[in-house]
Amino acid sequence: MLQILVILSALSMPLVAWASQRGVFGPDNGAISDRFPTLLVADGYAFSIWGVIFLLDLVFAAWLLRGQPVPDREGHRDSHRCHWLVIVGFALTASWMIVFSQQWFGLALAVIWAALASLLWALMLVARAMPRGAQSWLAVFPLALHAGWLSLAAFLDTAQTVVAAQMLPTQDQLPWTLVLWALAALLLLVANARLHAPGTGPAALGYAGAAVWGLVGVYVKQTASPMSGSDGSAWIALVLAAVLAAQTLWLRMRPAGPTDGLRPGGARPSRRTGGPTPPPIAGEPRHRH
Repeated sequence: MLQILVILSALSMPLVAWASQRGVFGPDNGAISDRFPTLLVADGYAFSIWGVIFLLDLVFAAWLLRGQPVPDREGHRDSHRCHWLVIVGFALTASWMIVFSQQWFGLALAVIWAALASLLWALMLVARAMPRGAQSWLAVFPLALHAGWLSLAAFLDTAQTVVAAQMLPTQDQLPWTLVLWALAALLLLVANARLHAPGTGPAALGYAGAAVWGLVGVYVKQTASPMSGSDGSAWIALVLAAVLAAQTLWLRMRPAGPTDGLRPGGARPSRRTGGPTPPPIAGEPRHRH
């Protein structure tokens, strides 16, 4: 049943996006963004990543539909918690497109942050179980790409809401934009560090990859913007992209200790009992009780 809900929620995202681009729910996202310009918006080409995200999320959901397990950090291969987090994250992503088109900015802001929290939590649970091979690329990479993009998009939407509601000065946006940049850097760097624990597979690179893609998009957009402070925001985006890429490279290259997070035989310690639990390898699914 949960696998069916995952694929339905994954299908809802491209379907809602298709309807949204045709004005079914109101003005499309691009038109609204142009109406409320900010120093934290990416160039239009950057949003094409949604097509890749939606496709990979569907692949992930189809993989689940075949009965493939989703491990959590304790090695359980059929974690209901992960399923529900993914369902909620996908459904909220689809819902955001509707409420943003309706220009319910406060609600849209709450929705996108809740979607980010759900998918980032699910990603951490899956990635820290250290899946291998196809399991890693089919379970970790789609969630990493989605969560990485939302980790930046949530701040873009925050800036949009500030301007639309005129909560802060709209002519001189740089002071409060710098605060948002600092918070965005904190989230991206901390989440990236936690995601790339020793032993985490290369599929986790999707998180930093999506964020860097968005940051470069912000740089491109802001360098062409006539707004006051746009040059400063552009260079912050570019520097943050470079720092995030350098951090990721360092995290991937640092040596992993032979017992990092593992017990003898490859079992991870259970957080509840302290005893070993089996690593996420092929086998019969284990259910929580």
